[in-house]
Amino acid sequence: YLPDELATCVCTGGTECKDVIANAGVASVASTIFVRVALGTLLERFGPVNVQTGLMCFGGFWVALAGAITAPWNYTLIRFFIGCAGATFVTNQFWCSLMFAPNIVGTANATAAGWGNLGGGVTQIFMMTVLFLPMKNSGIAADTAWRVSMQVPAALFILTGICMKLLCWDTPKAKRFDVLVTGKTQKPSLFDYVEVLKDPRVVVMIFQYSACFGTELAMNNQLATHFRVYFQMDAASASTLAGCFGLMNLFARSLGGITSDLLFKKVGFRGRIWAQFLALFFEAIMLFVFGCIDNKQPWYVALVVLIFFSLFVQMAEGTSYGIVPFMNKRQLAVVSALVGAGGNLGAV
Repeated sequence: YLPDELATCVCTGGTECKDVIANAGVASVASTIFVRVALGTLLERFGPVNVQTGLMCFGGFWVALAGAITAPWNYTLIRFFIGCAGATFVTNQFWCSLMFAPNIVGTANATAAGWGNLGGGVTQIFMMTVLFLPMKNSGIAADTAWRVSMQVPAALFILTGICMKLLCWDTPKAKRFDVLVTGKTQKPSLFDYVEVLKDPRVVVMIFQYSACFGTELAMNNQLATHFRVYFQMDAASASTLAGCFGLMNLFARSLGGITSDLLFKKVGFRGRIWAQFLALFFEAIMLFVFGCIDNKQPWYVALVVLIFFSLFVQMAEGTSYGIVPFMNKRQLAVVSALVGAGGNLGAV
């Protein structure tokens, strides 16, 4: 593994290395889709705390094993299993919907999801500037430095999972979840998915979420490579610029949720629909503008457009979280799972 050669080898179009990276990215997203769908039933059977703890510990195990990658096949395999941890989003949304009142659920869900995805931007910067580069500069071989760096997020995965299991409750009033909380009287089954998918509004919501969250995942996977190769930047600078896209989660998703809640208060549920439409509309506009920027222009032009593009992507996601809890309250877990999986489907 030669980080200094990325711009001339791994990231060059048409090379085997680039194909491996692309295929591994698809494998990662595909595994998340499967697990997100499955969580609709698992959440109702085992509750948010148990499911989230299991996903975090499982993800931590495979992140730690990433330090042992030696060939394309095990790189792709490990990316596939790490992708399962991406399903934690579904638990997050289901859990928040149980914990917060209807008039603020959009803001709560959007903030929780936004700060969760903020990790995507922070990681881009943290792994390079805090872990890898200092180790390399201290004399550790680059191939060893990146492998050791992977153990830090792995340990954080496991630690978070353990704390969650020991300290958290499934609902505000009960330590363990019961389906009666959502008004459901029968036990969870696979037919719940059929019932939910009969509702065309849910199907539309799945594709809507694929248009915003799917875009974010695709950008997170490719932005560092884009800046490094297309604008001929060093790896640390490219990672920092790419991280700016994810850093917008600090407030942008919350802004979408807040906008949804405010319009709901003013004009009812139609206000949530308008908030979502406007966010998606301007996301499309900014995506088109970003695609028009070439490397004849300074990199900071691309960065400015990227920031506004990310703003509307995250806002569109935030407005989604103000709608999902109201679509089918009895089947909240299944709706959350299917819509969440739709986001990853968009990335594929």
